[in-house]
Amino acid sequence: MKASKLIIPFTFAILCAASVGAATLFPVVMGGRWGYADKSGKIIVNPQFDRAEVFSGNLAAAKLDKWGYVDNTGHFAINPQFDDAAAFSEGLAAVAVGGKYGYVGTDGKYVGNPQFDDAGPFAENLAAVKLDHHWGFIDKTGKIVINPQFDDASGFSEGLAAVKSGKLFGYVDTNGKFVINPQFDHAGAFSENLAAISLGDRWGFIDKTGKMVINPQFDDAGNFVKGLAPAKLGKVWGYVDTEGKFAINPQFDDAGSYAEGLARVKSGGRWGYVGTDGKFAINPQFDEAMDFNNGLARVGLGSSFTGVFTGGRKIGYVNMDGKYVWNPNK
Repeated sequence: MKASKLIIPFTFAILCAASVGAATLFPVVMGGRWGYADKSGKIIVNPQFDRAEVFSGNLAAAKLDKWGYVDNTGHFAINPQFDDAAAFSEGLAAVAVGGKYGYVGTDGKYVGNPQFDDAGPFAENLAAVKLDHHWGFIDKTGKIVINPQFDDASGFSEGLAAVKSGKLFGYVDTNGKFVINPQFDHAGAFSENLAAISLGDRWGFIDKTGKMVINPQFDDAGNFVKGLAPAKLGKVWGYVDTEGKFAINPQFDDAGSYAEGLARVKSGGRWGYVGTDGKFAINPQFDEAMDFNNGLARVGLGSSFTGVFTGGRKIGYVNMDGKYVWNPNK
């Protein structure tokens, strides 16, 4: 699946809890097998899968030799048949068969045959797809509406998508026309009418006309959420306001954007969570941490591992008080 270097507000592997009807289920692992627990930590679907992802709507991708999609009882609503499977986005999910990607609906039926070399999620009714080494966009019927012509592409956000042409990034509208010409070395998604961009090794923020609103001055930067964006100065991260002034002084080893009022930050080699005042709501204690979603955050302890928390690694979930709902030592 698409894993662009662009800063994007979504990802195929949304690694948090997800709503399913009136309940909330989240993937857990016991003895190397994956299942689902509710928000109290009670097992609802016994661990039985090779891998299980979060729910999107009423379905979640789960692997049993091959990937399929299960409902909230753990039964396969779409039988395991795919080499790879993404979360549903806007009613469609990207799946891979034989090295080619296509999209299926919640009924498991293809929207056009698998034909793409890579594929992103739908956002604002369009999805970025790769064909013959170039990226373009399709609509929900599977029709190519913006011809593959870019060297990289992110999904649409607030009406614009960051794309790469040659060595530089710019932004196109839903017709595929450049609204902001390629001129940046890196480009992020628009959030709250601003996007992080880099010129050389310095990051700043532009508006939707391409005007520089916050001059490039940071060593890295993320997305704005409720008026605050993570920004790196030297070796440490803080949070800037929409004028580019540090509202929370640089002090963290790493930092993510805010989600549900808390942001994950790394301090002293451990991850914790801070509020919008920059004070720790949950002290640094985790080896890995993901954003909060539906009141829970996935965290990890033990050996070093990637953001997908694969295999039998110790994963857990904490609530916004920092208390374990699912202890990683289970």
